[in-house]
Amino acid sequence: MANKKSPSTQAGEFVHEEIEHIREGKHGARSTEQAIAIGLSKARRAGVKLRPPKRGTVSEEVREQAERDLERGKHPGKAVNPNRSRAMKKKLRGEKHQIVSSAALSRHAKASARRRTAAERSASAKKAARTKAS
Repeated sequence: MANKKSPSTQAGEFVHEEIEHIREGKHGARSTEQAIAIGLSKARRAGVKLRPPKRGTVSEEVREQAERDLERGKHPGKAVNPNRSRAMKKKLRGEKHQIVSSAALSRHAKASARRRTAAERSASAKKAARTKAS
């Protein structure tokens, strides 16, 4: 894969695509968090080298799933179980679509930022300024 973008940028594109799917009405999501999780999972399965979350930040179950998704991304082409896929799509279709509205995404971003320390937020902003394309 000769993609020059960083893994987080590549993953962001998958998340954005998932948000668009929900907005278009292809399916819904239970929460903004779930919409993001689906996008990250798809990114890992597509071969994006996105590390699983650190221990203690999410449940062990979520971490293990991320590791499985990463493994799956290393060996693409494995058949997907059509029954499970159909069942999942049917379940998601019944979920809400306003979960990814501008207001909902803004609320989620602010809540996520509140969970970070001032030093983490500052370091993130400094890195953004440093790595920003001119």
